[in-house]
Amino acid sequence: MWIPAQPWWEPIVRAASVYLSLMVLMRLAGKRTLSQLTPFDLLVMLLLSEAVSPSIGGNDQSIVGGVIRAATLIGLNLAVGYATARSRSVERFIQGAPVVIGRDGALFEKVLRRQRIGRDDIEKALREAQCELPDLALAVLEPDGQITIWKASELKQGEAPSAGPVAPP
Repeated sequence: MWIPAQPWWEPIVRAASVYLSLMVLMRLAGKRTLSQLTPFDLLVMLLLSEAVSPSIGGNDQSIVGGVIRAATLIGLNLAVGYATARSRSVERFIQGAPVVIGRDGALFEKVLRRQRIGRDDIEKALREAQCELPDLALAVLEPDGQITIWKASELKQGEAPSAGPVAPP
């Protein structure tokens, strides 16, 4: 129960490998996957944790091994948080960049497909912003998966919305 079945370093390597692999997979999954969990998405997340659990633990069921794995995952998460807070390039690599998905009353269909944003998602964001499509000044998919809408009627004449740095469509 207290004596690990593996060398002390193996749970660290296993946990780090799974953490980094999942980070890459979640990044590839796209922004919308992270921000809006449907019941199906929640099911996938739960099954994902069950699927990788043996990879992290191996044949070690000891308390010490579990504590080492947990400390490794928390440490990696803290290190990623520290690195993204200190470096803009690391932050963009880990979290992504905002993407313009619509401008001047038009939506960019290719960008919406590439970002896997359904028509319902953009219509919901427009409703929440109380904005009709013709009144759209700018729509941005944020790195956290949220959609930010700027209405043309709320902007001063000739003033462009300041969306910060955004990736081109």
